[in-house]
Amino acid sequence: MKYLPLIWLGIWRKPGRTILIFLQVSVAIALFGVLQGMKTGVEHAVAAARADLLIVHSRENLIFAPLPLGMLEQIRSIPGVKVAIAVDLTGAVYQKPDQKLGVVAIRPDAGWLDAFTFSMREQYAAAFQQIRTGMLVVDLLAPKYGWKIGDRVPLNGLSMQQNGSGDWAFEDVGTFSDSDIGGGGDKVLVNYDYFNEARVSNKDTVNHFNVAVTDPKLAVPVSDAIDRRFANSANETRTDSLLELAQQQAQSIGDLNFLIRAVVGAVLVALLFATTTMMTQSIRERTPEFAVLKTVGFSNRSVFLLVLAEAAAVCVAAAGFGLLLATMAFPFAARFVRGLSMPGTIIGAGLVLGALVALVSAAVPAVLAARVQVAAALAGR
Repeated sequence: MKYLPLIWLGIWRKPGRTILIFLQVSVAIALFGVLQGMKTGVEHAVAAARADLLIVHSRENLIFAPLPLGMLEQIRSIPGVKVAIAVDLTGAVYQKPDQKLGVVAIRPDAGWLDAFTFSMREQYAAAFQQIRTGMLVVDLLAPKYGWKIGDRVPLNGLSMQQNGSGDWAFEDVGTFSDSDIGGGGDKVLVNYDYFNEARVSNKDTVNHFNVAVTDPKLAVPVSDAIDRRFANSANETRTDSLLELAQQQAQSIGDLNFLIRAVVGAVLVALLFATTTMMTQSIRERTPEFAVLKTVGFSNRSVFLLVLAEAAAVCVAAAGFGLLLATMAFPFAARFVRGLSMPGTIIGAGLVLGALVALVSAAVPAVLAARVQVAAALAGR
């Protein structure tokens, strides 16, 4: 403890240099925390994806190849199907061109929530079933635009209506959350029947069908049965479980472990080069000071440990600050990837990484300080 004032004075001998090292380490560790948090979020979303929920879509394309609504009853007749719901996807604009929303048109038939990853209050679900022009808003969207239950929300760009207007209006009847891997983003739920009857184009078609099976073990047999039912027809289907789609999305991101290692490794190499250079320069400037310390009784080992302690204090504090920045960024990123978190192991790893940066970057400067020759240093050589 008696060396703490000396360590503190050594840290702030050159405030500008100390702050620069602090910021460099903070940014590097924050990047490490964000990447690890993203990896954790993706893994959480994949693990939580439902194996009993199937998505029946066109074999040609998941998004842009519509299917006839008439296929719904045939899907419902297949053994093992618990509930099947028609789903159509489109986009809309609220007030300004940059205020874009995803619109999910669904038929809230009996048991419809079993076929989705949505969660909401019972009164919101009941209101959505009863009000044809009702609209459910994803939980993070309502505060963004100040929407409240009962508000009449104008939207534009969905589709041209039969009356020639492109303006739509829906009544806000509640909010919902979505635990799907892509459950974030600005989106709303509207009634498919109301939307379908009013639009001009693509009537009686859907983007896909959500199908919940009675037992997760039946997911594969039911998927195969659905695809066989529509094989060699004008509307061949491909059925994937939500778990399979989540795994495909995760794979499309690439090898996260390799990405994290590559990015963090490159950043750390640059960081170590910069911090080692600055610390070496600092030691050279303080050579007379170390000579004085040795004159009053400090050993080579004490000087060595003193330099390491200064570096460790700055780098570990910077690592903690970087991890705090990463944690603060997660609420914003969670709008796009649910389940982002900072596990305790990552916090520990970040602090250890900060300590390692300090040890590696300060090792050479500390050795130089420990080897200072008193006579030569005080003579100015």
